[in-house]
Amino acid sequence: PRSYLSSTMTERFNCFYCRENLQGKKHAKKDDKPVCVRCFDKLCADTCAECRKPISADAKELTHKNRHWHEGCFRCAKCYKPLANEPFAAKDDGKIMCGKCGDRDGSPRCQGCYKVITPGSKNVEYKHKVWHEECFICFECKQPIHTQSFLTKGDEMYCTACHEKKFAKHCARCKEAITSGGITYQDQPWHSECFVCNTCKKPLAGARFTAHEDQFYCVNCYKADVAKKCSGCQNPITGFGRGTNVVNYEDKTWHEYCFNCKKCSLSIAHKRFVINGNDIYCPDCAKKL
Repeated sequence: PRSYLSSTMTERFNCFYCRENLQGKKHAKKDDKPVCVRCFDKLCADTCAECRKPISADAKELTHKNRHWHEGCFRCAKCYKPLANEPFAAKDDGKIMCGKCGDRDGSPRCQGCYKVITPGSKNVEYKHKVWHEECFICFECKQPIHTQSFLTKGDEMYCTACHEKKFAKHCARCKEAITSGGITYQDQPWHSECFVCNTCKKPLAGARFTAHEDQFYCVNCYKADVAKKCSGCQNPITGFGRGTNVVNYEDKTWHEYCFNCKKCSLSIAHKRFVINGNDIYCPDCAKKL
């Protein structure tokens, strides 16, 4: 606080501004120059950082980092507690706070309960956000996740079990959740280890295969166990390569390139033909039988 100087000197001395004789009168000093009370209040008084009014010579003034306050104006910006004789904190935005409010104001808030997370308390941080440990819970089952692994959907957190139950695709064969990888065939998801040949159990992901009556077969097993035999060459009709096109007649099947006249070997696929026993003939050769 500023204290008045009272002149007791016998020699004459005057106010620096108005030249009033200050001998025996109260006065203040400004830059080591004597100033009368009236001139001080008018020309030299500091402005209070809180109320924006001048701090007169007869008022108690508090100063911190080149800022000035009336004693009654120096109080916490949150709870308004007087701080003239109390510890305080000065924030970057210029606000003055008591120790208690300063701690609260500088601490992060929980994204779950929105209460202050006090220093030293257990908490979870994720993507620049923070929760009390007990507030970091699964959106579905509401149980604390703690140190367990978790998955997200938008802004929501899920424990692994709930995420699988709610969002994961389920394998068309074993019906269990597909947590990673997997393949899709005809809009149905499969575990890679479940998408195998029905006969030899060889994995079919990335390999050539064919489907028959809702079962999958590698090329070799399909040829050996499932494919019909061509009535011409007696080899399996697989649908691969040259065997893509076939001819069916009654209960017999031919590769298209095997559907030829028995006598002249002319291809009769997509043409008229005559069956004689197990053989097929073009109409011209059939007339000569």
